[in-house]
Amino acid sequence: MPAENPRELLEDGAARHARGDLAGAERRYRRVLALRPQDANAHNLLGVLARQRGDVTAAVAHTGRAVALQPEAPVFLASHGAALAEAGRLTEAVRHLRAALARRPADPVTLRNLGQALCGLGDAPAALGPLAQAVALDPQAPLPWLALAHARREAGDAAGAAAAAEAALARAQGHAEGDAAVAEQARFLLAALRGGAVPDRAPASYVRDLFDQFAPRFDAELTGRLEYRTPELLAALLEEMGVARGLRVLDLGCGTGLSGVALAPFAARLEGLDLSPRMLAEAGRRGLYQALHQADLLSFLPAHPAAYGLVAAVDVLNYLGDLAPALHAMATALAPGGVAAFSVEAGEGVPFALGEGMRYRHDPAHVAQLAATAGLAVAAQRGAVLRQEKGAPVAGALFVLRATG
Repeated sequence: MPAENPRELLEDGAARHARGDLAGAERRYRRVLALRPQDANAHNLLGVLARQRGDVTAAVAHTGRAVALQPEAPVFLASHGAALAEAGRLTEAVRHLRAALARRPADPVTLRNLGQALCGLGDAPAALGPLAQAVALDPQAPLPWLALAHARREAGDAAGAAAAAEAALARAQGHAEGDAAVAEQARFLLAALRGGAVPDRAPASYVRDLFDQFAPRFDAELTGRLEYRTPELLAALLEEMGVARGLRVLDLGCGTGLSGVALAPFAARLEGLDLSPRMLAEAGRRGLYQALHQADLLSFLPAHPAAYGLVAAVDVLNYLGDLAPALHAMATALAPGGVAAFSVEAGEGVPFALGEGMRYRHDPAHVAQLAATAGLAVAAQRGAVLRQEKGAPVAGALFVLRATG
């Protein structure tokens, strides 16, 4: 029987990888490493595969090993930088991405990754250069245009952001692969920037991608720089209203579990729900939740009638415009006498409005009307500062509602 050839195994693995046979590709990459443990290509490709599966820890480990073996290889530096960015290690990511570009400057994907990492660090002006280069190098790809639109918005250039979003939309609509998610996100960004017709909710793909990227640094950002205290404020209001302990509690948009920490004293059983798999992975590490669900709240809640004593949504409804479906869904999921508790960003004059921050603001008086229509009585309503944003307080309202049916 002829000896296995590592090069042929690697080529076969890469071909399977390209066809979407991740399990077959992984077996071949691991066989290469069994025969040749110092094969940097096999380590890098395992890292790429791990990123596709959402295993960021393995991605960082394998791509890091590839860089250690061949520290001058731009493909390995770029791959490791992208993995570090997904892990939330943005300063390290920027360093590796810049090192990759120093060796291979005309790489549009690495330029886009660098720009997005710089945006994640809060330096949108520095992101504009790499993202403009990415667009120039690959002008028909919609993703670089969408990334440039977000960076321009964060840098305060609303007109430039809208122009880039229009370009992303045009290319996504005409793209060979029909990139529907990019088109949907570009339309949403344009609605936030220009007003006019406002969609009833943020695209699920936008919310999922946003929080997947944010998951590794979510807690530090919110509780530190943004002075986020909404979970504690809502829990204090529940305590003040005498909400019972020992309930089956559902934490909508549970994120990393910050809200679960505040809600746990009320729970005999605590469940979490989120669109973002990486947020759910972070939440699972807390050991607070008896169950975690990856689902949209508007589909999950009606499928669980009268199941919960407390349904909470901490800074979740600001990604929905029309709250009528969400409040009806909450009422459906509550047991008789159950409680719904949530926060909204406060607006006035219209039922809801979409701001340039790409979150909805709601008129608290209109929310109270919608609650009554859904069969939920307002037990408590209180104004609150939800967090700081760009040095200014974000005004909000906290609600505690009781099921009347």
